[in-house]
Amino acid sequence: MNIDVIDGVLLKRALASAAKLLEINKEEVNSLNVFPVPDGDTGTNMLLTVKSAVKQGLSVEDNDAYKIALASSQGSLMGARGNSGVILSQLFRGFATGIKGKESIDVKTLATALKQAADTAYKAVMKPTEGTILTVARECGEFAIKICKEENDIAKFLYRVIEHGNATLQRTPEMLPVLKQAGVVDAGGKGLIYLYTGFYNALIGKDQYVDDNLGSLESKPEGISKQREHIETDDIKFAYCTEFMINTDSNDIESFRNELASLGDSLLVVGGDGMIKVHVHTNNPGIALEKGLKLGSLKDIKIDNMRFQHEEVLLKEELKEQREVSKKVEISKEYSFVSVSIGEGLDKVFKDLNVDEIVSGGQTMNPSTEDLINAINRTNGNNVILLPNNSNIILAAEQTKKVSDRNITVIPTKNIPQGIAALLAFSEDASLEENIETMMNNIENVITGQVTYAVRDTEINDKKIYKDDIIGLSDKSILSSGKDINEVSVELIEKIINEDISIITIFYGEDVDEETANNLADSLSNKYEDIDIEVIFGGQPLYYYIFSIE
Repeated sequence: MNIDVIDGVLLKRALASAAKLLEINKEEVNSLNVFPVPDGDTGTNMLLTVKSAVKQGLSVEDNDAYKIALASSQGSLMGARGNSGVILSQLFRGFATGIKGKESIDVKTLATALKQAADTAYKAVMKPTEGTILTVARECGEFAIKICKEENDIAKFLYRVIEHGNATLQRTPEMLPVLKQAGVVDAGGKGLIYLYTGFYNALIGKDQYVDDNLGSLESKPEGISKQREHIETDDIKFAYCTEFMINTDSNDIESFRNELASLGDSLLVVGGDGMIKVHVHTNNPGIALEKGLKLGSLKDIKIDNMRFQHEEVLLKEELKEQREVSKKVEISKEYSFVSVSIGEGLDKVFKDLNVDEIVSGGQTMNPSTEDLINAINRTNGNNVILLPNNSNIILAAEQTKKVSDRNITVIPTKNIPQGIAALLAFSEDASLEENIETMMNNIENVITGQVTYAVRDTEINDKKIYKDDIIGLSDKSILSSGKDINEVSVELIEKIINEDISIITIFYGEDVDEETANNLADSLSNKYEDIDIEVIFGGQPLYYYIFSIE
């Protein structure tokens, strides 16, 4: 049976099927990490992002493909984790743009949407790299436009697009030498093919998605308990959880958000391109609706009294969490800092450097854009300085500026030592522009080394590395390896130190005892008599040592 169009019902099913197939194959995608370090998380980041997208899309009651795609786009943005997740959110955004105004999707519209998805993602990345998920998306979009006049059956059309995309994926090692050297295809591209394949499976009735399994689409990080104590209602300042959609010609979301800001808390206003979604906790839902009516017609209106229905709120804990973390704060100081960190000792270091909010995350656990926004909303500075401290979190951090009306500055710190160096350069008496300049300069002056273990056999730069070997890294290059943690560490330091260095700070992780760390410090002190060696408990997982060398 030919499939001429995808309506809203089938689109929801296809999106959910895509998420489910990726979930099944998440660990395979994670394993396609170029370096054999224990932080391969591309599959996890893409899955959590797409789950957030699908959950928002499934919440649309209307059988309108564009509205579903737009809601999914908004969900993906808030749930975006890691570079792969942010790029995926831009693919959702472009896809929604490509079907704008369409209640259902035919072959030509789908081709346009796939092409627009890739174009949007490319524009979102400052320096696109070929041989990545971007290449796979672009090739799929271009091929879709090329063949859309040859096929009327959407399933057959999409099958051909996926075949072409998979062929492109197999060529990614030829485009990126590091992939070829590691013997893997691009992880993000592989994840995208799984998403497209899951989408296709729903069209032919062989999808992994079952209606009864909607609960599996909760976009919560693995290992986080969902248990909560009974909710007390006395602290509910704003009783009515109010949600609605506005059909409007206005794109001035910021002005409308400012209008609603005084009505309550947990305010979320997102959208554009003819549709705005509003969520607010208020004691005056009628006023919120009246303000919405000034922009256009309303739909999907939902008002819950949280005092009377607090048990229902308990079941929908994401609303409770959002209410708790997004309360409107009164601006009371000039600067606030939000830093990503993981490890008891590292958290204390950042707190000692006057960081207001710590977002737990790092390798293998990249926080989402929404996680960062919630932390920002808990601060009360006129200027919020955000330190991602991980190269895979920088894009998600940048997205916060698109969905928040706070004055946010992202210092693109790629690791913990850079985050600490940036804070040490900050001056309360300097202007924001002066601080940005000095902080950026200071992160360039710190050298970072890290020691972890290999999760698989590999060969990099003609050097054979075996599973469970201890490896020393700097700037994503493996510079030393062996069986002894401290010996590998000394060799790593030898290769990255220079004559200008005056201090080496050793942050030892949760799998290293203090005596072992002090033994390493003694070895380095004997070797470099003119350099100060400092030992600090970091408590970070996975990485035995993090070195800050200045």
